[in-house]
Amino acid sequence: MAAEPTTGINTEVTMEEIVALAKRRGFVFPSSEIYGGLGSTYDYGHYGVLLKNNVKNEWWRSMLTERDDIVALDSAIMQHPKVWEASGHLAGFTDPLVQCLGKCKKRWREDHLREKIEAEGGDPGGELRCPECGGELSEPRNFNLMFETHMGPVAEEGNSVYLRPETAQGIFINFKNVLNFARKSPPFGIAQIGKSFRNEITPGNFIFRTREFEQMEMEFFVPPDEVDEWYRKWIEIRRDWYLDLGIRSDFLMVRPHGADELSHYSSETSDIEYLFPIGWSELEGVANRGNFDLTQHQEHSGEKLEFFDQQSGERYLPHVIEPAAGADRAALAFLVDSYEVEEIEGRERTVLRLHPRLAPVKVAVLPLFNKEGMPEKAKEINQTLRAAGIQTEYDSGGSIGKRYRRQDEIGTPWGITVDFDTKDDDSVTLRDRDSLEQVRIPVADVPGEIAARLASPWRSPKPG
Repeated sequence: MAAEPTTGINTEVTMEEIVALAKRRGFVFPSSEIYGGLGSTYDYGHYGVLLKNNVKNEWWRSMLTERDDIVALDSAIMQHPKVWEASGHLAGFTDPLVQCLGKCKKRWREDHLREKIEAEGGDPGGELRCPECGGELSEPRNFNLMFETHMGPVAEEGNSVYLRPETAQGIFINFKNVLNFARKSPPFGIAQIGKSFRNEITPGNFIFRTREFEQMEMEFFVPPDEVDEWYRKWIEIRRDWYLDLGIRSDFLMVRPHGADELSHYSSETSDIEYLFPIGWSELEGVANRGNFDLTQHQEHSGEKLEFFDQQSGERYLPHVIEPAAGADRAALAFLVDSYEVEEIEGRERTVLRLHPRLAPVKVAVLPLFNKEGMPEKAKEINQTLRAAGIQTEYDSGGSIGKRYRRQDEIGTPWGITVDFDTKDDDSVTLRDRDSLEQVRIPVADVPGEIAARLASPWRSPKPG
């Protein structure tokens, strides 16, 4: 039974269950675990790499393959310090930090503590105490969220650089370069996927908020009089992307920001939120950035960043609509939404009902037994599918039932079983992860059948 969104919590699964599955099945591990870990950093295992790559590939597909008005970019992680001065990050990218003066000595964001008190019905303007040990808290001080490092062999004054806190500025400072080669005119977009770094005071909730994360951002440059129209369009386009990849509509909503939430560069922003086990939380933001960024970089660099419309003879700084998503956060939402525990013939089954295009493995190829030519035939089928570009996994360890359960837990949509009859009829059993239907098909038809199923529309069989 689907959790009601009005509860504010996804009660179908806990974050602890997702963390346990992710580690057990090789999706995500705590980083540096043999040394006790490093706060809020994670390593992706084999299936996690495949899942996140599939998420990113689907994003690229939606931006580049299905459209012809967006081009790609991959900008540097380290950029000139003046980039962050122009963008406002050096002056304004800070959080109010308080530290426990009592036993635990932990640091907290003051605004988060006050928001929590208000949500619980308390007075957000009252005295704050440490939520961990109840100790007295220090006076708040500003804490810059950017990671600072030094360029060159030694740390000296004047060679400080920063790990980028967002990928967007790399797009803005390359706007002129893209105009020169791409032969595009507004409305058009520049998209990129890349790592960003934020020295978060209170990261947590697994891979939902970490200090190192991967962003999927696109800046869509439009004539000033079209900005409102494109803002509304991109909210709908990005919401539909999650729905098309299987996120259930009852667990997804669009929440416009209030005036007190807006970033300094934004005139309006809406978050696409998902109902996580921690409650409704942001998956992606769609912001109307106006012409703030191009104006700032034009003023600070001295370079003209205007677009010249040859038909009208008009020069103007385009306005920008920015859909900005996190690859890690999206992968987490797909894991949460697909997770299900059900009873089949008196036995419990854990299954990830991932959209087939997102599933790390598309087909598990399974010899029923390791004898009578079954492994050889299964390996032959496995190689044929891989040659067709279909991600497979050959699995011959343990009983067939245990192998099915293992594949269900990593979200594999289909299983191909080579059995005693294969030698006689040159057919195999095709098992469906969601319906558990098993059908007999000729070996020669396997690649075409899987390709057809991958291309077919799909929606989650879970309610909601």
